[in-house]
Amino acid sequence: MLSQDQYNSYIKILKEELVPAMGCTEPIAIAYAAAKAAEVLAEKILRLHVSCSGNIVKNVKGVIVPNSGGQKGIEAAAILGAVGGDPSKELEVISNATDEARAVTRDLVRKNICTVSLAEDVPNLYIEVTAEGENHKSTVKIENFHTNITLIKRDDEILVERPPEKVSVKTQSSADRNVMTLKGIIDFADTLKISDVEEIFDRQVDYNVRISQEGLDNKWGACIGKTIIETWGNDVRSCACARAAAGSDARMSGCPLPVVINSGSGNQGITVTLPVVEYAEKWRISREKMYRALAVSNLVSLYIKHYIGSLSAFCGAVSAASGAGAAITYMAGGDYASVGRTITNTLANVGGIVCDGAKPSCAAKIASSVHAAILAHHMSMNHEQFMGGEGFVEEDVERTIKNMGYIGKIGMKETDREILNVMIDRVDVDSCL
Repeated sequence: MLSQDQYNSYIKILKEELVPAMGCTEPIAIAYAAAKAAEVLAEKILRLHVSCSGNIVKNVKGVIVPNSGGQKGIEAAAILGAVGGDPSKELEVISNATDEARAVTRDLVRKNICTVSLAEDVPNLYIEVTAEGENHKSTVKIENFHTNITLIKRDDEILVERPPEKVSVKTQSSADRNVMTLKGIIDFADTLKISDVEEIFDRQVDYNVRISQEGLDNKWGACIGKTIIETWGNDVRSCACARAAAGSDARMSGCPLPVVINSGSGNQGITVTLPVVEYAEKWRISREKMYRALAVSNLVSLYIKHYIGSLSAFCGAVSAASGAGAAITYMAGGDYASVGRTITNTLANVGGIVCDGAKPSCAAKIASSVHAAILAHHMSMNHEQFMGGEGFVEEDVERTIKNMGYIGKIGMKETDREILNVMIDRVDVDSCL
C-alpha cells in the first residue's frame, strides 16, 4: 500500500509532466529561448545566434515548425520565436504568431540574420540563444528540460543564473522520481482519486484525440495513420495503431494543434493516450477505469524514460507504447505480473528502435511500437513472455526496465553521436563501408 507521500509524488509527477505543448518540443524550446532573449533585449533584433546540442539539431532538422506556414529548421524556429513569440506561454510560445510574424520570419531567414553552431560537451538538451540589437545584447540558455532556463543575461548583467551542475531532475521537479516502481504505479492506479487527475486527463484526452482526428481527416506527413486504416481495416488493434500514428503525422508536419506531452515529448504523449482511449471505447470501459489506465500508461512511460533521460538514441515511442500496452492489460483485468509481462514483451521486441530525430517517419515508429505492445498484451494474457536470461530481459520486470535504461542512456551514447554525424554529413559513409 502506498504512503500518502508516495501517492502525492505520483500526483506531482503527472501534473508536472502532462502539460500542453504546441508542435515538436525541440523547435518550440528554441522558439521559447529566442522569445525570452528578444524580451530581455527590448530593442529591434539585428542578429541571432543559436548554439545547441546534437540532440536538438537532430530533432529540429527535419520537422516543420508549427504555426510557421511550413517553415523548417533551427533558424525559422528561433526567428519566429523572437519576432512572434510570447515567452509567458512557454511551450505554446508561438501559438499566437501572426501572418505578419510568419512573413517577417521568411524574410529574415532569407537574409541570414540567424547563425547556428553545434555545442560540444554539453547536456543532451542544450540551447543557447544570443540576440543582438544596435545597443545591447542578450543571452538565454536552456539546459536539460525544454523550459528550464539556467541563464538570462543582458549585456554584462546576469539577470538569472543557475549553475549547470545543480540542474537535474531533482532541482527541476518538486516530485521525487525515484519513488517510481511498477508495483507502486499499479497501487497508485488502483487507489487513485479521480478528482486528483480529472483536469489533466480530461485535457490530455481532449487535445490528443483532436490532433489524431486531424491526422486522419487530412493529409499530413506520410499519412501513416490513414494508410493503416485503409489497408489494415477498422478492428481495435488497427485503430489503436492508426490513431496514435495519425496524431504524429499531423504534429511532425506542422499542425498547430496543441497536445499534452509525456517525458517532454508530444509524440510520446500521443502514444500513451490514443491506444488506451481506443481500447476503452471498444471495450466500453468506464471513464473512471480509463483514467486509472491512463495513470498506468503515463507513469510507466515516465518510469522507463526516467532511467534513459529526455533525449538519446533510444526511440521514445517504445517507452510510450510500453505504457500504452501496460494500460491495455490493466483495463483487461491484468494484475502486476500481467502488466509486467506486457512491458517485458514490448521492450524485448522493439527496444532497439533508434531515434534519428523528429520527422514524419516518427509516426511509423509509433505504429510499429504500439503494434508490438498489443502483441505483448495478448502474449501476457496467455501467460506467455520472454524469459530472464534472454538478451537484456530479467526475471524481474523492474530489472529489465533498468537494463533498458542503461542501454538507452549509456550503451547508445556512441550510436547517438554517429547518427548525428550522418545527419549533418560529418562522415563519408562510403569510405567507411
